[in-house]
Amino acid sequence: MCTAIRDDIVSGALAPGSRLVEEILAARYGVSRVPVREALRTLQSEGFVTTRRHAGACVAEPTEQEAADLLDIRAVLEPLGAARAAVRRSPAHLKVLRGLVRLGRERARHGHAADLRQLDGWFHETLAQAAGSPSLTALLTQLRRKVEWMYTVEGAPRAGESWDEHGAVLDAVARGDAERARALMAAHIERSLPVHRLRRPAPPAVRDAKRPVNTARARN
Repeated sequence: MCTAIRDDIVSGALAPGSRLVEEILAARYGVSRVPVREALRTLQSEGFVTTRRHAGACVAEPTEQEAADLLDIRAVLEPLGAARAAVRRSPAHLKVLRGLVRLGRERARHGHAADLRQLDGWFHETLAQAAGSPSLTALLTQLRRKVEWMYTVEGAPRAGESWDEHGAVLDAVARGDAERARALMAAHIERSLPVHRLRRPAPPAVRDAKRPVNTARARN
């Protein structure tokens, strides 16, 4: 339930400022109000939901400063995760990461931009898991979701370069070179900043859309 609501917030299906009425959400996802209430509490603790006087739960409306802070935090945590992964990664992590880099390079070479963002997300999530720290992995995962929520990424022009950078990070992780992995990830994050564009709030006419959705995801 939490995953379904979070995904709709990140995608913009539930726009910033939209009211989150338990009864309406329960009908939207085909569940009772209890899991909706629990999910809203979790999402409030993560910063995706806020509570307003006389309005109840609403999708949060981050300021530009809050959005900028996320990129600064990412610039600190992602290199740390890469460094930890170089020390703690398993053979299974390396196998998955190598497969993702191979696919990413192939898709970038053939101009399959639609696949690249998802592959990029999987690469960074797998690297976070390879860090061997549940707390750090959770922070990095939540951070990436928030960055995806607040920013669009116009990365097609440097897709090939980006996957070459992923490959270099992976090589350092595979060799167990924590400091090189940290430095390469820091440089990768720095180079990615210019392609991030802050999302603009949806027009008022669509802010409280209550369209029905596929309820299959709501069982998560």
